[in-house]
Amino acid sequence: MSVVKILAVGDVVGKPGTEFFKKNIPAYKRYAGIDLCVANAENSAPGNGTTPDSAKELLTWGADILTGGNHSFKRREFYDYLDTNAPCLRPANYPAGAPGRGWCIYETARLRVCVISLLGTVFMENLDNPFRRIDEILKIPEVEECRIKLVDFHAEATSEKEAMGFFLDGRVTALFGTHTHVQTADERVLPGGTGYITDLGMTGSVDTVIGVDKNEIISMFLTRMPLRFSNPETACRLSGCVIEADTATGRCLNIERIVLA
Repeated sequence: MSVVKILAVGDVVGKPGTEFFKKNIPAYKRYAGIDLCVANAENSAPGNGTTPDSAKELLTWGADILTGGNHSFKRREFYDYLDTNAPCLRPANYPAGAPGRGWCIYETARLRVCVISLLGTVFMENLDNPFRRIDEILKIPEVEECRIKLVDFHAEATSEKEAMGFFLDGRVTALFGTHTHVQTADERVLPGGTGYITDLGMTGSVDTVIGVDKNEIISMFLTRMPLRFSNPETACRLSGCVIEADTATGRCLNIERIVLA
C-alpha cells in the first residue's frame, strides 16, 4: 500500500497568519513527511481577502494549493491573478463568468490529487447549489480519473458541512470545513472512507476575535457600524489537520487535528 500525507491548513488571517505560516510550515512539512499542503487563503491579505502578494508568499513558503471562500473577490487586484495558471482557487459554485476556477489537478511524479473549493449557502451568499455543483464536477472525466480528491467546504452552518460530508462519503478522499476560524473536535473517517472535519480552524493571532482586533469587533457589535478590520500582531497559532490516504483506492486511512503554537 502506498500512503500519502496531506496537510490542510485553516484560514490564514492577515499578515500575522501569513508570517506564522512562513516560519513554521517548511520545517513541519519536513518533520511530518507531508506530500501536499492545501491552505485556505481568502483572509490572507491585511484586513481580509487575498492579494497576489499574499498568495505568492504562501505558495513560496510551503502551500501547494490555495483555496478560497466568501472573501475571494474582496480585492480587485486579485482577479487577474485568479485567471492565471497559479494553483489558487475560488469557490467552484460561483456563477459562470467569475474570475478563476473552482478546482484543479495537482500532479507530481508520485502524486495526483484533485482539489475542489466550494462555498456553502446557509447564512452565506446566494450562489449555485453546492451539492449539485460538486456532483457536476465529480463527473468531469479528468476529475473522475483522479483517485485522491479533496474538498474545502467554506461554510457557516455545521449542518450544511455535515450533510455535505455524508453526501460525498466514499466519493472523495476528504472534506474539510473552513470559514468559522474555530477548530472543531469531530475529525473522523466516515463509513464510506472519506475523512471529515467540520472546521480546520485558523492560522493567525490568538488574542483576537477570529483573527481580527477584538476591540474593533466589540465596537461593531455595539454600534452596528461597518469597520475595516485589522489583524493585531500578537501570539499566533496554526490550526489544521493531517490526512493519510491510500493512493490506490483514494480512501482516507486517518485524519488528525494539529495545532502549532
